[in-house]
Amino acid sequence: MKATTRVGTAFTAVAIVLACICSSASAFGARQGHPFGHPFVPRSDHPVFVQTDNTSGNQVVAYDQAGDGSLTQAGVYNTGGLGGTLTGSVVDHLASQGSLAYDREDGLLYAVNAGSNTISVFAVFGDHLALRQVLSSGGSFPVSVAVDRGLVYVLNAEEGGSVQGYAVYSGRLVPIPGSSRALGLNPTETPQFTHTPGQVAFSPDGSQLIVTTKANGSDIDVFGVSPFGRLSKTPVVNSEPGAVPFAVTFDQQGNLVVAEAGTNSLARFALGDNGTITQLDSVPTGQEATCWVARAERHFYASNAASASISNFQSSEGGQLLTLMGNSETDPGTVDAAVSGDSRFLYVQTGGAGLVDEFAIGAQGALSRVGVITVPGAVGGEGIVAL
Repeated sequence: MKATTRVGTAFTAVAIVLACICSSASAFGARQGHPFGHPFVPRSDHPVFVQTDNTSGNQVVAYDQAGDGSLTQAGVYNTGGLGGTLTGSVVDHLASQGSLAYDREDGLLYAVNAGSNTISVFAVFGDHLALRQVLSSGGSFPVSVAVDRGLVYVLNAEEGGSVQGYAVYSGRLVPIPGSSRALGLNPTETPQFTHTPGQVAFSPDGSQLIVTTKANGSDIDVFGVSPFGRLSKTPVVNSEPGAVPFAVTFDQQGNLVVAEAGTNSLARFALGDNGTITQLDSVPTGQEATCWVARAERHFYASNAASASISNFQSSEGGQLLTLMGNSETDPGTVDAAVSGDSRFLYVQTGGAGLVDEFAIGAQGALSRVGVITVPGAVGGEGIVAL
């Protein structure tokens, strides 16, 4: 009920700008040649989408998932924007998690165009995409998108960092007036890829918005989300000295699970209603550059970019303890990952050569390699979604 009231009020607040947004969106949709509602017949119940972040033209590549988890290319879709590269980055040019995000309720896919300071909105028809809209990210160098029941927030990484809010209306995004918030990070800190924010994410109930700052503060910032979809004026800043919080997800109990690059650990925190966090557990991976994390029910998979590996963690029945179950080798440059909707497969981007490693998830969350695919034009790219 809280989310419904919040989003409904947000729609009212942004109605004045809807006409121009829809007009712009219709133009992009027409050029793409896929009218909304086209009767596509999907070839897979669990398609996978991968973003290239190519600086000469960003694209989303669609794949069909076979019964054994192997992927076959189904289509390539231009985002209408450019990829970007943070200085100092090698295998992950955005140095973030969540640059490609799926809105299950509205059937939309959101992609960031870091080199154009824009975001793209696709309608999803199985393994087919139709570009509906390209609009400003409200800042410089967008790297991450968070979605929650009619609200979307985009994280911009440069110029000190910022977040910008949108409401979903008739399959398109409408900027929410007064929703932008500056993070106040030091824009001169170098290298960029370690000193820009890492991810934006909603809490499970949608009442809070979380931003990780990585080495630029080494904080976990928590904003309150109002019924109008706007944020509190300032966040609660939870300092984690030396931890370098990078990517986040949540466990089945609603606790915050964070990949910490500074300590190469996976940590779990209770998230208070007042925005403060309390550490419950922290377990090292024994690997290097632990930056990303994906969840499959009680299992968490942390990507270790410098070790070319994935660490498998299992949470206890009560959700209080994490146990490292082992590490699995990947191709070079392990970055973002996604779990299939049925939790049977894990797909891992490896930015060294622009590959996606395919794994089956077995007993105790153990990974067994299925195969590997080359994503065209995706060396250093980041952003993956599995339905």
